[in-house]
Parts: sequence; C-alpha cells; structure tokens
Amino acid sequence: MTSPLLPILLSFLFLPIHYVENKPTAFFNNEKTALVKSTDDDKNPARRYEELQLAGRGLSKQVFECAYKGYQHLVKKQCLNNPSILTICDLSQSSNRKRLYILDLEENKVLLTSYVAHGRGSGGEYASRFSNNNRSHQSSLGFYITSSTYYGENGLSLRLKGLEPGFNDRAARRSIVIHGAAYIGDEYLQSNKFMGRSYGCPAVPFDECDEIIDLIKNGSCLFIYYPTKKYLQRSKILNG
Repeated sequence: MTSPLLPILLSFLFLPIHYVENKPTAFFNNEKTALVKSTDDDKNPARRYEELQLAGRGLSKQVFECAYKGYQHLVKKQCLNNPSILTICDLSQSSNRKRLYILDLEENKVLLTSYVAHGRGSGGEYASRFSNNNRSHQSSLGFYITSSTYYGENGLSLRLKGLEPGFNDRAARRSIVIHGAAYIGDEYLQSNKFMGRSYGCPAVPFDECDEIIDLIKNGSCLFIYYPTKKYLQRSKILNG
C-alpha cells in the first residue's frame, strides 16, 4: 500500500531549481546595497570631528571642516582612487607639534599623527608665507592627490598632484613630494629649538616615512592648511 505522503514528497524533488537559487541571490543583493549605503553615508563634519576625537589631538574644528568640505568635493567628482583616506597637514600649528593627521573615513578612525616640515622660505617654527613659485622654498597650500612612489636622493618618496591653480598646481615641476628627513622628529628636537625645514616639501620623520607613504599613496586626498584670506576666499574647491 502506497503512503499518502509519497506524492507530496516527490513533488518537492521536482521543484524548479531557480526557485531555490533566487532566495540567496536576493539576500546578497540587499546586503550589498546596505554596505554601499553605510560606506557612502555623508556624515555631518561636526559629528565626524567629535567621533574622531580630533580636538584632543590638536586639530581644530575649523581646519577639519575645511578639509572635509574639499575632500567631499573631490569624492563627488570621482577624483580619488583611494577615497577612504584623508590626510591633513595643519601649518597653522607649531612645527614642534604633530600636525600631520592621517584619517580613515571609512573606518572612522585616526590612523596616525606625525610631525611634518614646512618650507624654509615659509618661516621658522611657524609658517606664515606660502608660494606656488619655483625656487621660493615655500610650502604651497590647498588640496592635492597623492600619486606614485619612487626612490630618490631622500629614499622612498611620494609624488603629489596639486589641484589648485595659483596655489599648488606647480607642485610637480617644483618636485614637491613627501619624503623622509633627518631634520624632523623627536630626536632632532632634543638638540634644536624647532624642527628643520625643507625646500617646500611636506617632509616627515625618516622612521615613519615608509608607513606614512604606504597609508596614503595612489590617489588619496591631502590638504595643506593655513588660514590666509587669499586662499580661503579664492580656492575653487572650497568655494565651488
């Protein structure tokens, strides 16, 4: 005698295969969409600033908000190959302070803070003069995109592309790059009143150079800040 359940069981064996496969496909699509929304979440800069606890690291809200505004402009223009990283060089601070901030905005955390030099033509302990001109030995303000690495006379170095005409677009022809230097760091400061200066490059301590370059290379945003009225009022990235 045949069990009355047998026809029901057999019917399940011959269900169309696509019926079973469609279920997990829909699930993963929803999961991917949620991930994209989370990654692209446009957080309020003030909220970002508080979450990253940047006040305790010496970075003012005004500087961060300028950097974040320009960074978002570049993200929306799809200019960045590495949009999760934002690096801020705050030249309004003393060169004796760790005024270089590398932020991971996807993970919402500070990856590293370090010393960074300004150009010898820009000032002593504090920078106050800036130029886009060759042989000025001054730092150049504004937004940059990091590029490729190379080995030069200062070891591992990182090319920079200046994005702002009149402020930093001559960076490549001036050979403005990130490189390591012996004239900046804790050891140098022990026997000097303030950090050494470069020919205009944002030089960093030798012992941290490789790590810094590895974190920010190949298409991330770098912002070099100082509150000059000329830059803040005329920057097309900040005022676009």
